[in-house]
Amino acid sequence: MRHYLAPAALLAAMITLLAACGGGPATPSSPPPASAISEGESPSSTAYTFTDALGKPVTVDRPQRVVSFYGSFGEMWMLAGGELTGTTDDAITERHLPLGDEVAIIGGTRTPNLELTLSLEPDLAILSADTDSHIKAAETLEAAGIPCAFFRVDTLEDYVSAMEICTAITGRADLLEENALAVKRQAEAVIERTRPAAGEDAPTALLIRAYSTGAKAKGMDNLAGVMLHDLGVWNIVDQHPSLLEDLSMEEILAEDPDFIFVTVMGSSTEKALNALAEGIQQNPAWQSLSAVQNGRYVILPGELFHYKPNKRWGESYEYLADILYPEIPLE
Repeated sequence: MRHYLAPAALLAAMITLLAACGGGPATPSSPPPASAISEGESPSSTAYTFTDALGKPVTVDRPQRVVSFYGSFGEMWMLAGGELTGTTDDAITERHLPLGDEVAIIGGTRTPNLELTLSLEPDLAILSADTDSHIKAAETLEAAGIPCAFFRVDTLEDYVSAMEICTAITGRADLLEENALAVKRQAEAVIERTRPAAGEDAPTALLIRAYSTGAKAKGMDNLAGVMLHDLGVWNIVDQHPSLLEDLSMEEILAEDPDFIFVTVMGSSTEKALNALAEGIQQNPAWQSLSAVQNGRYVILPGELFHYKPNKRWGESYEYLADILYPEIPLE
């Protein structure tokens, strides 16, 4: 009686025979281990996967029709070597970006025109994780199959991390170095030079954000507040957190800060500063503050301290350091 091997058994026998002949088993090719694949990249394409500021995974593959819902992020995308198909009006009114006529303006940052956005057929939408209207807009965009990426940039580290993502998408590592890593080194050099002056005798400051209807003190929730902290300044809101809600002259007088810095929010700097003048500055005690008497009441330029500085973060640190520590050369 003849015995026939089942296909599986026959295959096993052939593998055994090959092994005995010194040939080793023939096995299907396996994908490389995860450690051999660059993080965020597919081994077979230019697709890139990252986690955005909302903790959501996003996969894109060299997007060519990008719409930014925030002028600052539109500029960031351009600094990473990307091109814009559409963006919000602050890209022109606040950032003064050199946009061509082919770039559509999709409305305001908080009031984007979704119908217009969809008509542009974007393959990536860049949005702010801190703007409710953007989060709501993403529901419509994603339902239409448009990838949405949320960013949050409040610090220099946030900016560098965002640029790492953007330049990975565009494939422009050279622009990561030029427009982010070099900027970080510039800021770190400023911080390092001023560090010896910080300590027990470090300057104190009050940081105020003025807007057309009033003013509030700011701390580490503000990019200028983070910079002051990095430069060794004692912000008096750390001792008086109630100032974050109400500018109490009594508490300001108690600390009598060495410096008072003001950033302006809103479309009209004049209206914001007038509101500040008609508010707390009308208090007779205001003129007795050391910062006012010594000419250390400083209105900070919006392009460096209210809007995201982007590639000018290092310049922002230098600007503050020159005011705080004029005796320390920055070159």
